[in-house]
Amino acid sequence: MSNEVLWLIFALVNFLLVIFIYRIFGKNGLIVWIGMSTVLANMQVLKTVELFGVTATLGNIVYGTIFLATDIINEKYGKEEARKAVWLGFYTLITMTIVMQFALLFQPHESDVAHEALSDIFSLVPQVAVGSLLAYIISQNIDVVIFAKLKSKFAGTKFLWIRNNLSTMISQLIDTTIFSVIAFWHFLTTDMSVWLSIFLSTYVIKFLVSALDTPFMYMAKKIHKS
Repeated sequence: MSNEVLWLIFALVNFLLVIFIYRIFGKNGLIVWIGMSTVLANMQVLKTVELFGVTATLGNIVYGTIFLATDIINEKYGKEEARKAVWLGFYTLITMTIVMQFALLFQPHESDVAHEALSDIFSLVPQVAVGSLLAYIISQNIDVVIFAKLKSKFAGTKFLWIRNNLSTMISQLIDTTIFSVIAFWHFLTTDMSVWLSIFLSTYVIKFLVSALDTPFMYMAKKIHKS
């Protein structure tokens, strides 16, 4: 199975899992999903794959579902609830970062087989960590604001796709810009072509994820949960 086919299946599975957790647990389920996905995305981003002829990181799909979840909360429960969910996700990411840094300080037993792998995953490059945290909190809050403004101007279910796509695609562009500038600053100052390639490939894939989540936004709209 090609990476492209697997990527599409993986995206559909992720979106269906968002709808599934919302169908069962309502708003609280989406909040849990946001917290969990902030952690998973920052783990998956360490794996690079080839997709559509370009090198890309794997975390873009699960990270994209965070925007879907916050848009659902914004649509169904309002801007303030969506903003609260964003900050809870940020707290989850900060907590994971702090807790795992402490965990890595413990000297492993001679029989330990996990420390090296955990160190590879959770040892942080400061630029990447700062870029990830800032990109998340800024872009997510912008997404919440844009969605709410579009909701006031383009009300009704028939315009839901405009609210969902436009808010997510704009905020994902901001997210990609912030992360790429901070995390890959050395490329930006030494080889602009490499930086531009990373930036474009990352955003194009995030753009595709944003477009794919539209039917699932409509599915969530039809679910009546508290």
